[in-house]
Amino acid sequence: MSEQLKFIVEELNKDPFKKNFNLITFDSLEPMQLLQILNDVLAEIDPKQAIDIREEMPEQTIKRMCALLRMLKYKSLGSLSDVSSFRQGLVTGSKPVVHPVLHWLLQRIPELKKRAYLARFLVKLEVPAEFLQDDVITDTYNQYEDLVESFKTYHKQCEQLRTSGFSTAEIRRDISAMEDEKDQLIKRVERLKKRVESVPNHLRMLEQARRLRVEKERQESLTQQKQEQKNQLFQAEQRLQRLQQQLKDLRQAAANANPESLMKRLEEEMKINSYMVSEKLPKELEGMGRTVQYLQKVASEPALGQDDLQELRDKIKEADFQINQLIEKKMMRNDPMDDKLTLYRQQASIIVRKKESKAEELQEAREELAAAERELRQRSSQPKGSDGEEVVRGDELKRLVVKIRSKRTVWQKKRQEMSELKAEYGVLQRTEEILKQRHETIQQKLQTVEAEKGISGYSTTQEELERVSAIKSELDEKKGRTLDDMSEMVKALNSMIVEKKSALAPIIKELRSLRQRCQDLSVEYEEKKKQYERCAAGLESNRSKLNQEVKALREETEQEENRYHYINCMSEIVEMQIQRATEEMKAYVSSDPLERKKTFRDLYLKNISEQELLGKKLREKQKMVRENHAANMEQMKMWLDLEQLMECKKQCFIRAQSQTSIGRVIQEGGEDRLIL
Repeated sequence: MSEQLKFIVEELNKDPFKKNFNLITFDSLEPMQLLQILNDVLAEIDPKQAIDIREEMPEQTIKRMCALLRMLKYKSLGSLSDVSSFRQGLVTGSKPVVHPVLHWLLQRIPELKKRAYLARFLVKLEVPAEFLQDDVITDTYNQYEDLVESFKTYHKQCEQLRTSGFSTAEIRRDISAMEDEKDQLIKRVERLKKRVESVPNHLRMLEQARRLRVEKERQESLTQQKQEQKNQLFQAEQRLQRLQQQLKDLRQAAANANPESLMKRLEEEMKINSYMVSEKLPKELEGMGRTVQYLQKVASEPALGQDDLQELRDKIKEADFQINQLIEKKMMRNDPMDDKLTLYRQQASIIVRKKESKAEELQEAREELAAAERELRQRSSQPKGSDGEEVVRGDELKRLVVKIRSKRTVWQKKRQEMSELKAEYGVLQRTEEILKQRHETIQQKLQTVEAEKGISGYSTTQEELERVSAIKSELDEKKGRTLDDMSEMVKALNSMIVEKKSALAPIIKELRSLRQRCQDLSVEYEEKKKQYERCAAGLESNRSKLNQEVKALREETEQEENRYHYINCMSEIVEMQIQRATEEMKAYVSSDPLERKKTFRDLYLKNISEQELLGKKLREKQKMVRENHAANMEQMKMWLDLEQLMECKKQCFIRAQSQTSIGRVIQEGGEDRLIL
């Protein structure tokens, strides 16, 4: 318990609370102050709880805190007895109830903040079944459920992005590296443009190069499509193998099984399902129904005062006493027939418990099997490569390449710094060795001189004496200062005591009379306080009943207003539909051809005819593409041959240029020789 209090005090003294408590001051807090601290911690988790509990009624405070703790899945809110005792402890501000709650909350504030944030969007509104019969309300509720599901997916994506490891600094480094590469590429393009401008027919060659690049990109897209189709084919083959294996297993099971074994298996499954439906699930539903009824009863009751709590405690004691008396009477009676049946009753209860545990294990095994099947389907639906590994997409590959490049530059810098530090370390190490050698030589010379003079060891003893004398002088100074300070402090304390005594003498005389008056006033205060509490409890119960009636009437008026608005909207929609139908009939019956053309029937017929013509044209185009497919493929082959021919011409041109430049150099060298 002391460790728990210590942890609570340490956490409350930190940010964002900054309470400046110690163990004594925290343990001596009043119940209202302790509840206010609990409310402050809850407000840190959920900002909606930032309320001064002195301005709020006690039952509203307890209801709000219990609702939030239940939403945060506090462990002590389990059974009905725990809930009632917990509510009573919160009402009175009991330390054994509030301290564990504070300890549990302060241990996991970030996790609870996230849970409270998600609860605002994921806790669904409960709509009664009679309202869901309305189509508009049903559509709105379905839209609300779709929005909740979309929020779940977006939140998961956001968490994945946060934990993916891509920080803003890395992205900025990647962007700077890409910008540098872009500048380098622009410079290279400019250099290549200057070099190409001197070549004859460079525009035509650039056009051919552009076409070649387009064809290469098309070829890459075709290869990518081919790879995707291979992956799809591989997945289909895997699925076919899996289905064939399942079919083989089913056939083997059918071949090895006979009608008797199949009937036996079906009977066992039917017994298990009938037990789950007729015994286990009804018991669970009944228990949950009792829990809900008790909670509704507790929520509808007004807040209890001290007198009501004392009355309930007396009733509980009386009921416990009656139970003990009945148990004693039963033990004194001790019917031997009952003793014979106890053994069978114990065996029956053991069998029932075993049956329930096995049913729970069966339910858990079924859930695990369903989860494993879902995971298997999800794994099998993921795209795989030819060697069974996951396929890396283009964007991920580019991101990995950029990341590796940036890490390589950082590695090179660190490696250079490391080599510089190693060189500097070698220099410093050599300097240290040289200085040590010099020091040793100087010490040896000093020792020889001392030995010659007959005072060997003089330098070491001199250093030791100087050090000891310095320490002694420091200690003497400290002793002198402490003695002077102590004497001055004693004088000051004596003078202060005399002054305080002389000043407190008249105040003590007045205090004696005031103490007696305080005792009289405290007795009167206790009587008035009891009267006030009784009156406040009665008024509070009446006010809670009136609040409930007002709330019920407001809900009824809101329902009627919603129904009124819904009926008005439906009537307007029906009127618009009737008006549209009458206009359509008038236009259809009218003798004016322009009016007839405006009817929806003619418009739809016109659209149908246009779509039929479009479909006919598309079918003709498809037929033409199928007929010209072979010719287009042959033309593509010719383009590939043309590409090879252009590459050969390019190589020949480069070789011719190199030969002409070599000949020119040889010719210039010959002319120089002739001049010489």
